[in-house]
Amino acid sequence: MKAATDIFDLTDRIAIVTGGSRGIGRSIAMGLAERGVYVVIASRKLEACEKLAAEIQAEGGRASAFASNANAIESVEALVKYAADTYGRVDILINNAAVNPWFGPIIDLDMAAYQKTVDVNIRGTLFASITAARIMRETGGGAIINTGSINARQPVVGQGIYSITKGAIETMTRSLAKEWAEHGIRVNALLPGVTKTDALKDIFRDSDELPSAIKAGIPLSRHAMPDEMVGAAIFLASDAASYVTGECIVIDGGLTI
Repeated sequence: MKAATDIFDLTDRIAIVTGGSRGIGRSIAMGLAERGVYVVIASRKLEACEKLAAEIQAEGGRASAFASNANAIESVEALVKYAADTYGRVDILINNAAVNPWFGPIIDLDMAAYQKTVDVNIRGTLFASITAARIMRETGGGAIINTGSINARQPVVGQGIYSITKGAIETMTRSLAKEWAEHGIRVNALLPGVTKTDALKDIFRDSDELPSAIKAGIPLSRHAMPDEMVGAAIFLASDAASYVTGECIVIDGGLTI
């Protein structure tokens, strides 16, 4: 019997992970590295990226660090250029960088909070994708995975502008998938539910458990951990998802059922 090919194999592929030093980005970077990917870890704080890269290297993985601000197009372009110049191509882009600086009624939203949220969550994701796609187009294709949120489908009171930008990520994912399919570039998204990251630390209030009112709305009766997003990311990045594009995969424990 002929040996089966591992359709989830990612050995020697080149990946960029923005917002990669903590939370979901950190878990995805580590998960990719465990499967043989060269991972470029990017965030605003170089020291945090270098620390994670060193951890990956200590475990036999391959990773490098790059300071990049998703709020600045020039910085995003420099990140992608670094990966392409260093490794010769870009196979996978994980657009995970995001901010949520405004908690409160959207009617009271100020321009500074609006601008920061839109610039990072929408503009940063779009131009990282465009810059990477220009390289992927010349090297036979690739996979782009955006980190969205279930807020796109069930907006949360007090997180209005964040929810709006995550709605834009869904539309962006489908638009780019349709346009770039001819270049062999697949574009998909993950839509995490309530996940224990620094972004939601106020919900947990120094506890390992969600408030009972939130937990009651989740069929699996618990929050997610960042590493529970890794399997879907590996699937979408691999040949196992060779016929999957324009999809936004909800990972929320059943909350949006």
